Amino acid sequence: QVQLVESGGGSVQAGGSLRLSCAASGYTYSRAPRACTGWFRQAPGKEREGVAALHPERGVTYYADSVKGRFTISQDNAKNTLYLQMNSLKPEDTAMYYCAARAVGTWGCPLRENDYNYWGQGTQVTVSS
Repeated sequence: QVQLVESGGGSVQAGGSLRLSCAASGYTYSRAPRACTGWFRQAPGKEREGVAALHPERGVTYYADSVKGRFTISQDNAKNTLYLQMNSLKPEDTAMYYCAARAVGTWGCPLRENDYNYWGQGTQVTVSS
């Protein structure tokens, strides 16, 4: 059974930083090098949106325009953990953040919710002005 568990959320002032982690069990990132991994977020009253994705084998990253230059997605296979480094946080970044992984390998990694098979329960990020 695949489990993804996020951690690292919290409250921070605008301009601050947080690093989210996503530990996997029942799913080994290194054994699925072509399976995209990603981060999504959902703010109150809004739909869940893709934030960042990573194609591990190709080393290619994808970002939503709203976070480009501020967020960085990475993966540590030795720790079987996915990360999202968030810098220069803004109040509009406030949301529940979810990590996700695909079950099959693909060439590209779209930031579309329906393309991901495994999901964590989320970690809350709150940015105050």
